[in-house]
Amino acid sequence: MTEAEVQAAVAAAYRDEWGQIVATLIGLTRDWDLAEDCAQEAFAAALTSWPRDGIPQRPGAWLTTTARNRATDRLRRDTVGRTKLRQLAVLSRDPTAPAEIPDERLQLIFTCCHPALPFEARVALTLRTLTGLSTAEIAKAFLTAEPAMAQRLVRAKRKITEAGIPYRVPPADLLPERLTAVLAVLYLIFNQGYDEPDGSRALTTEAIHLARVLAGLMPSEPEPLGLLALLLLHEARRSTRTDDGVLITLEQQDRSRWDRTMIDEGVAVLDRALPLRRRGPYQLQAAIAACHATAPDPQSTDWPQIAALYRELGRIAPSPVVELNRAVAVAMSDGIPAGLALVDELAASGKLGGYHLLPATRADLLRRAGRTAEAETAYREALQLAPTEADRRYLTGRLAEL
Repeated sequence: MTEAEVQAAVAAAYRDEWGQIVATLIGLTRDWDLAEDCAQEAFAAALTSWPRDGIPQRPGAWLTTTARNRATDRLRRDTVGRTKLRQLAVLSRDPTAPAEIPDERLQLIFTCCHPALPFEARVALTLRTLTGLSTAEIAKAFLTAEPAMAQRLVRAKRKITEAGIPYRVPPADLLPERLTAVLAVLYLIFNQGYDEPDGSRALTTEAIHLARVLAGLMPSEPEPLGLLALLLLHEARRSTRTDDGVLITLEQQDRSRWDRTMIDEGVAVLDRALPLRRRGPYQLQAAIAACHATAPDPQSTDWPQIAALYRELGRIAPSPVVELNRAVAVAMSDGIPAGLALVDELAASGKLGGYHLLPATRADLLRRAGRTAEAETAYREALQLAPTEADRRYLTGRLAEL
């Protein structure tokens, strides 16, 4: 067994098993820091033991047992720990406890995303405990100083203890609201990495991994499937979104470079969600993404279907950004004047004041309509509001074309 083979096996186990091991230890000890410490110790032990004894047939079971033994040993060393072990033993024999305990990862996901925690803390805690990203990696991804991120994690764990936040899947009456909060965290993680990948461990990869876990743990819930499908369909074309720091529009992207395997999986996942007949915003967004991803060329895009999907999305999850996207779909399906009328209506409402994509969208539609002077004015307005260098480069290029 070579050193490289062992390191590769440990790295694979870290990615696949970290969340499950930490979740199991938190379920056993109710001590978040102890759980993370003992999980880390188990992986360190693997680097020492596996070269000598060989890689176990079930690496996850080996790591979980090692981490659990270390946690139990550490609790036995002090009075408080021994008391905690006795309390946990009593709880495990509680006759009122449910006969079937859900996967600990599901309990951990809902605890990390509890609404009593600030949203930023939910994101950081989810990444730290479920993916094993270091504090430094999380801080870098969210453009935050490492000490500040460390404090955020400490406060989140303290809040869970002091507020008595239960380590459980919420009851049925609270599940829809709490599930929405979990999905929002995973989607934010993905979007953060979509534009700013985090080195070798892109946040998009972590978000897809967590969405896959959640969908697998809640197979009768359609929205986790919808989110997973949406993330897969977006990720399939991420590599074609920019070229040398300049944004490439969907219409101009090289579709031969899109990941067809990922697109096929995204469509298949969405097909599993739709028969459950509970449409939600993530399923609708995934359906829109599927329309784009499955069109062989821009001219084949089913714009009437996309416009209808945006109309339904606006009905169940109203948003001026959704209305702006619907305006584009209407322009492409019913004609530029129809889309421009909707964009002008949005501009008059003031709901998207300061949002650079409103004048950018208006500029593009004016350009398509041949109204060059008006398009130039709108592009300049969008350029003043553009938040990133990639956006500014794209808009500058459009101006130059005019």
